[in-house]
Amino acid sequence: MKKILFLLALLLLPLGSVKAQKVALVDMEFILKKDPSYAVMNRQIEDLSKKWQVEVSSYEKQAEEAYKSFQSEAAFLSAQQKKQREEAIVALEKQGYDLKRKYFGPEGDLFKKREALMKPIQDRVWAALKELARRGGLQLIIDRSSSKIVYADPALDISESVLSVLGLDRQ
Repeated sequence: MKKILFLLALLLLPLGSVKAQKVALVDMEFILKKDPSYAVMNRQIEDLSKKWQVEVSSYEKQAEEAYKSFQSEAAFLSAQQKKQREEAIVALEKQGYDLKRKYFGPEGDLFKKREALMKPIQDRVWAALKELARRGGLQLIIDRSSSKIVYADPALDISESVLSVLGLDRQ
């Protein structure tokens, strides 16, 4: 128990110097809403999304129509014809699903396009924040709209001290 309290005290020791730190808040949503290039980027992403959604919907509609047609004609089809039609419907559904995943999935084309268009905007904003931090002697900037740290002076990083207290600095 004493060892845990000692380790905790050592971990909290560097935090005593945080009181004199210069900290600032920034509202990234506010900044981005005022940036015309961000609005242009959003329009481009929205237009691309609509275009791709039409393409995906086309496959979904084709599969739905093929299924309705199959249902109405099923009584007149042979077992072989039924199997072929079912396979064709499944293939259309799969094409639609695959296309949807390609465009709108977590690592899809829309995500990549948004990331590519957003990077220059983020870089410009980050450079401005870094310049303001340097000029104003700020050591920490927090985005109040998302509670994320946007900029932190590397001198504030106590990771090495934590490793030392844990005895992991010798590895």
